[in-house]
Amino acid sequence: MRLERADPSKAKGWYCGPWNSNLPISIGYANTGVDEPHVHSQVTEVYLVARGTADVRVGHETIRLTSGEMLVVEPGEAHTFLTSSPDYFHFVLHTPGLAGEAARTEKSPVQRVQLGL
Repeated sequence: MRLERADPSKAKGWYCGPWNSNLPISIGYANTGVDEPHVHSQVTEVYLVARGTADVRVGHETIRLTSGEMLVVEPGEAHTFLTSSPDYFHFVLHTPGLAGEAARTEKSPVQRVQLGL
């Protein structure tokens, strides 16, 4: 058994994944929508919105996320958060879960213009 809690003083963080468990996925959270345009080459990201709202840009489309919704972003889909409400909180799952250098190198920054911004 393992219990993890979000640190409210951090914008985002990771609970567990291949770096500290046998899980084949990585599980994290965010207290805010982080505006960091990027794309993943291997990882599918699954956002589970627990509280609040956020505007997310995926490709050239802006999506409003609300509590209880889920967003799946596939590898190759450029994305970023644009805004989030003060009470926003989401869980995020990465599959496959990667550790070490593989986790750092499969995420690439993209220019805002690639998102039509």
